[in-house]
Amino acid sequence: MVSPQAVRRWVITGAVTAITVTGSIYGATLRSDQQAHEVKKRVLQATPEERIAQLEVARSELVSRKNELERKLKEVSARRLAKEKGLSQEK
Repeated sequence: MVSPQAVRRWVITGAVTAITVTGSIYGATLRSDQQAHEVKKRVLQATPEERIAQLEVARSELVSRKNELERKLKEVSARRLAKEKGLSQEK
């Protein structure tokens, strides 16, 4: 039979682990919330010229991502057509 002291040790170990994990998660959430608040504050305090520059950077990143996705889509379509042609020629 397991001694009461061993059970107590396991309960305390589990409780300490749970408290540590909960504290870590709460601290990480708090930090990310603070960072988001700082970013929002910076954006609101930016001059119109700075806002325009930020928006232009964001736009250029989105355009490059769009171009990359369109390129990948063309490659997939070309592979699919080549596969279909290969299957139709075998018949």
